[in-house]
Parts: sequence; structure tokens; C-alpha cells
Amino acid sequence: MIVPAAGRGERLGPGGPKALRPLAGVPMLVHAVRALASSRLVHLVVVAAPPDALDTFSSLLGEHDFPADVTVVAGGDTRQDSVARALLTLPDDIQTVLVHDAARPLVPEQVVTRVVSAIADGHQAVVPALPVVDTIKEIDDADEVVRTVDRTPLRAIQTPQAFERAVLQRAHAESDLSVTDDAGLVEAIGIPVFVVPGHEEALKVTRPFDVVIAEAILARRRAAGAV
Repeated sequence: MIVPAAGRGERLGPGGPKALRPLAGVPMLVHAVRALASSRLVHLVVVAAPPDALDTFSSLLGEHDFPADVTVVAGGDTRQDSVARALLTLPDDIQTVLVHDAARPLVPEQVVTRVVSAIADGHQAVVPALPVVDTIKEIDDADEVVRTVDRTPLRAIQTPQAFERAVLQRAHAESDLSVTDDAGLVEAIGIPVFVVPGHEEALKVTRPFDVVIAEAILARRRAAGAV
């Protein structure tokens, strides 16, 4: 499992790395690593941290007990660079690689199970997704509506995304596109990406309002004794 966590998260407001922003008093990264490591299918979590904050990230994660091994490596200037660097550090015996955003700290275990199971079933690349529920309109430069887009085939993509290791390495080596997820690189080299159901609680925390929602989910889980 690779967790790129070198982003600064400007949309959350001023501050340090986004992964270290607190969520109910605990850094988002800790929530994310715990969610992943709790799956019996995840044996190693590699966190790609800002190069100037390696000691901070290592110390933070060392303060917590996780069910899987956790290591910290230096990330790059972009998400793609961070994933590519982390890939180079994986042991040779790991053949299925998951990539997960640190900004999705509350992903349920069943999402991890779904993407890994799909790889075991023979798919080379797998992403979790939710149907798009809002009405989507395309606009022009004058902010006028050009058309209403049919949302039926559209999906909002989440993480963790799962890949055969060789496929992900090839995608990073052969594609020079700037994309927002690793599946985009795999698509660019012509390999099909399979979609499995995601989960509403695997939301991405990018704005202050997202923090409110995420903390409400945590509060509900704690009240139910789920954390």
C-alpha cells in the first residue's frame, strides 16, 4: 500500500502538510494508515512524505501501533513523483499495489477488500467509485451553459486504487501525462480499469466543510463503538 502524503493542501487553509491536519484531534494521516492497516489484506504501508518533514512523519507514525508494517520515504514535487518513488522501495515479493490518498482518512475496510478481490479475480487495475448524483452541466468561457451532461455513465472515483505491480510500474515509466490519479496513467497505456462500488464515507477531505463531515462520521462511529 502506498500513501502519497506530501501535499500541502492549500484549500484547507494555511498550515503544514495536509496529511498532518487534525481530524477529531488526530492527524488525518494516522486515521488513513489505521484504516488501511486494519485490513488483513494489507501487510505494508509506505507513506511518501515531504522530504523536509521525514522525521516529523516518522515520529508521528511511530507513536501509534498499527496492525501492518509502516515505513516513511521521501515523496516528490507531485503526487505522481511520490508514488513513483514509493514504488521503488517496495519489497520484490509484493505483486499487488494499492495507492490511497491520505486525504481519504475514513475509507471503510470493505472498500479495500473489494479492490483487492477484483485484482485476485484477474483485473489488472481497479478503482472504487460512486455514481454521480448532481446534475452536471458543461459551461463555456462566458459562464453560460453549453449542455447538460448525461450523468448515467459518470462515476466519482475514490481510493484505494489497486494495480498489478508490473502494470503500475509500466504506467509510471511510459506515460508522461499529468493526471489526478494513478488509474489515469494506466488508462493512458491502454490497460482497462475495472470499477467496483466505493463508499460515501471514503470522502476526500480538501475543504474546511469536509472536516466537519469527516468529524461527524468519526463521532457516529465512536458512539457505535466502531473505533
